[in-house]
Amino acid sequence: MNLRFKKYWRKTSLKKSQDGNFLLNHIYLLKPKNFLEVGVFHGVTSRNVCELLHSIHGNKFKFTAIDLFLNDSKKLDEEIAPQTKFSNPLKNIYYRYIIKSDPYSYESVLKLLKKFNNNINIIKGDSNDILKKLEMSEFDYVFLDGGHKYETVKNDLECLKNVIKNNGTILCDDYNLTYASGIKKGIDEFILDNNFNLRILNDRFAEITNKSK
Repeated sequence: MNLRFKKYWRKTSLKKSQDGNFLLNHIYLLKPKNFLEVGVFHGVTSRNVCELLHSIHGNKFKFTAIDLFLNDSKKLDEEIAPQTKFSNPLKNIYYRYIIKSDPYSYESVLKLLKKFNNNINIIKGDSNDILKKLEMSEFDYVFLDGGHKYETVKNDLECLKNVIKNNGTILCDDYNLTYASGIKKGIDEFILDNNFNLRILNDRFAEITNKSK
């Protein structure tokens, strides 16, 4: 299946088309029905994933996503988050003056995903708190692209542990990101502590699964 990652005229951390295409193909092979995304940003990955899951399962899928949706430069700098402002002046004009909407906002992401209203649950808040309140046994695939600090990565993975124990899959983004070494450190420690299986894919993604799977 020829899957193409669309950017919907928004910002995405998956800037290279081959990275987005790789992610979609990885999801397509596993065909999850209950998907969790940690770190939504402009909602580009969310929209692509929902389109893919709908093409596989029709309306019989669930998509849950968590993000701060917070334009707090201090907090975002601490988590080494992507820049929320466009470098393209036309996009700045379009969002700021024409449609007057911040693409990195809860409302804007909901609008981008409105065709899947019956399938989605977009949660505004800190993953350090939200993940502890969700029933992890329900999810069979997690795309982890939230906070990049070591403490956040380690906490998120500990909260997601039951996804792996129930033979689900966690795909972590930015494993080899040199200026955010806390990601790799947190993942490596989590694997060692729990004796899970780790594969580095496309020189970017860390796939975590149960060794007994």
